[in-house]
Formats: sequence, structure tokens, C-alpha cells
Amino acid sequence: MINNKLYYLEIFKVSEENLHSLAAECLSHGGDYADLYFENTYYDELMLMDGEVSSGGSHVDYGVGIRVLKGEKTGYAYSESTQIASMMNAAKAAAAIAGNVGNVDGERALRDSRDQAATYATVGNNGDHRVRVFFNGEPNPCADRYPIVTDWRECRASMFLPFMKKLQASIMSKDNRIVKLIAMLSDQVSDYLMFNSFGELKYETRPMASISLSVIFSQDGSIENKTVSRSFRMGAEMLTDALVEEMALQVVNRIDDRFAAKRPKGGKMPVVMGAGASGILLHEAMGHAFEADFIRKGQSIFNDKLGKKVCNSCISIVDDATVRGNRGSLNFDDEGVPGQKTTMVENGVLTSFLHDRISAKFFSVTPTGNGRRENFRYNPIPRMRATYMENGNSNPSDIIASVKKGIYVDEFANGQVKIGEGDFTFYVKSCYLIENGRLTMPLKDINIIGNGPNALADIVAVGNDLKIDNGTWTCGKEQNVPVSCGMPTVLVKSLTVGGE
Repeated sequence: MINNKLYYLEIFKVSEENLHSLAAECLSHGGDYADLYFENTYYDELMLMDGEVSSGGSHVDYGVGIRVLKGEKTGYAYSESTQIASMMNAAKAAAAIAGNVGNVDGERALRDSRDQAATYATVGNNGDHRVRVFFNGEPNPCADRYPIVTDWRECRASMFLPFMKKLQASIMSKDNRIVKLIAMLSDQVSDYLMFNSFGELKYETRPMASISLSVIFSQDGSIENKTVSRSFRMGAEMLTDALVEEMALQVVNRIDDRFAAKRPKGGKMPVVMGAGASGILLHEAMGHAFEADFIRKGQSIFNDKLGKKVCNSCISIVDDATVRGNRGSLNFDDEGVPGQKTTMVENGVLTSFLHDRISAKFFSVTPTGNGRRENFRYNPIPRMRATYMENGNSNPSDIIASVKKGIYVDEFANGQVKIGEGDFTFYVKSCYLIENGRLTMPLKDINIIGNGPNALADIVAVGNDLKIDNGTWTCGKEQNVPVSCGMPTVLVKSLTVGGE
């Protein structure tokens, strides 16, 4: 949601003149660039355990983060007050951390910063193409990717109880083996105001709501559990009967297979990744290696691969901020750069990394809108948004039919990845043995082990059934930020499967 500019200035009790003065103070100590990041977030949580409210609460987070850049150095400070004196102290602290000393004319430095940004945007790198670093203009409400119909801040927790109880009743009616059910609804609405020494002023309101279910089933002394979640950038209008039925059906789906599952023999074999949640492997094993801070520091396995073929020409991978209502979508990133759809791999060729302003300046390219932070207390760094592989031309059933012996996986739990080497290990929650082109025995307790670039190069078929998973995916690279992931069905010709 994008309100008018005055709404945000009033929330943070600042004027445009105040913003200008703060930026000038940041540069008056010798900084090259400065930005201000104001945040006002309302959080609410409601948890039901076996039908009864077990916990709930609300709180507010409010403040401003101030960043000053000087060469390769970054100074960062924040204040939980937006009183001018407090913010001026934070500006001076950020400048000092960046190593800025002495006094210069802050107003002159501010004018120079804006002139330099405009010139750079026009001339570009070596004069042969435009490198955009300046994003002028006011936010456009008509281009909003997450409009709010019913503001969570205007709703009481008691209004959500009927929905939560209906969800529980629907789940319980579908399987008599359920012995415990925990349901949590969390929502937040965040107002942001961003200003920098280029003179850019951006503002918006971001909603985020999540429903998480944890269900325990018991059968003949055996226990199985299932977790299901949904998360969207929407208002309270997301709480529909259709969502109740969708989540309830997913909770009980294939529970019989969970109880019947066996542990297979391990070894190297073909692996078919199911559409949707398998995208977490794409996010972890490959996506992080495309983040430009790792590239700038020489820590990524893809350091020298830009412009080179890295996989089959049937593969294109994007990181997308433009999917309406998606958990990872953004109108602007946390540096005020417009959100966009960034193609990282196009027809098998690595075409772009994911940039914030710092890495973009280092590589003389345009920022891709990937500068993100957990909240105003943190410095922005390159992060993913919604990362997925685009559709291929293969029919999913034909992909499975092409495998004589292998496994089909469609639900991952957690994993570990080494960014520099690209090695990964993922624990699989749900999978099946493939025998002679058919899914046969359900399997459990296995790991998928491989190397990101090698696995990417070993993808030999891509389905036409792209699905973006709408679960509560959260990326924990130094800071926690909401993301999403997805992919169509794909066939990796060889991965190590850890079993017996």
C-alpha cells in the first residue's frame, strides 16, 4: 500500500527539511553517500493449541537507521527516537564509524552527491551504456504490488478466532489420527520512509501475514508430524474459506504414505525434484552464490562465470520482486531501489548477479533492487526475494517416466550450504522411489547431497509446471528476511542420496 507523502512524514514526525539537514550532517564529516531508513512496524500474534488460545500479543517497532559510506568503509547507527537531536547524534556516529574526520560544507557535499548521481546515470560506464544509480520520482500507488483491503491494524485478535477455529475443525474432521494441532496466525504492517543524499525520497506500507500449522498424527504406536504454512503480503482479506479448505487438505494429504515410508539404500542416482517447494534447493545451493557481496569478496563458486554457460540451455533462473502479493515481493528494496524481475541465468548463461547499491557501484552496473535488511537496526546487504526457475518444455509425467531407478522428492526440511565451494546437504521430508518410470514405495529419512554448480549443470529436463511455494520461507543470511521460492519439476541426472 502506498499512502500520500504527508502520511509518512507525520508518522515519523519529520519534515523534508529535516531529512535534508540529516543527510547534510552525514556528509559534513567527509562521507561520499548517506541514506536514512525509517520504520514503523505493528506486529500481532495469535496461537491456538488444540482449539484453545495459548498465547498472543502485540508490539510496535519504531526507529531510524542511518548509513554513511566513505570509499570501502560503511558506518551505521540507529535511533529508536525520531527526535532531531537523537537522529543528529546517530548521523554523527555513523560518520565516525565510517572513518570520516574533519569538517566540510555539508550542503555543498549534498549538492555534489546529487550532481554526481545524475551524471553517472547519464554517462554510464566508459560512455558505452547507461548505468542507473539515481531513481527519482514519487512512488506510484497504481503500481503497488501489495494493496491492503482490510488493514490488520484495524482488526482485533477476537476477529480472527472464528477463522482459526474453523481451520482447526476442518482439519480435525479429515483424519481421526490427529493427536495434537497447533495453529499460529501472525501479521505485521510496516510503514517505511527512505531518503538519501542523491535526493531520492521513497515511502510505502508493507503488509505481511502468515498462518502456520503443526500437526501430530499417531497410528499403532508410530508418530508422524506435518507442517503446513501460507504467507502473503496482504491484508486481513486473505482469511477466506477457500484458504481454510486448501490448508486442511494439504495437512492430511498422503499421511498414509508417511506411516508406510521406508528408508532406502543410499548411493548416486537420478533425482526428480517436484514442482514448488523444491525451489528451496535452488535458493540455498545456487541463489546465495549469485548474491553480489559474495562475488565482490571472491567467496562465490560463480565468481568468474558471468557471461558463461553454466547449465543446460533449457534453464532460466530469476529473482523476482514483482509477483503480486508474494511474500518476497517489494515495491522498493530497503535502499529505495525499485523492485524488479532480475534474470540471473538465461537459457543456460549466467547473465546477472544480485546487487545492492554498494556492489552495483563496485561493478559499475545498475542496482537490481536486492538491498534488504531485517529492520532499521541493520545495514542493507544483497538478498534474494522470490527465486525460481522458469518453465521448460517437458511434461512432468514424461520426466518421471524417463527414470528407470531413482527418487522423486517434493518436500525438504532443512539443509546446509557452503557458499564458496557450493557443497550442500538437504534433509528430505517426503519422497518416493522411482522404478521403471513409476512412483512406487514412499521413502523417508534421507539426505540429498551434492554441489550447487554441478547439480545445476546436471539438470537434463525442466517441466512446464512452475509453482511458486507460498510457505513461510525466511532466509537467515546474517539477518532474517522473508523470501519465497519455486521451480517446475526438474530431473537432475545424478545426486548422492543418503540412506541405509
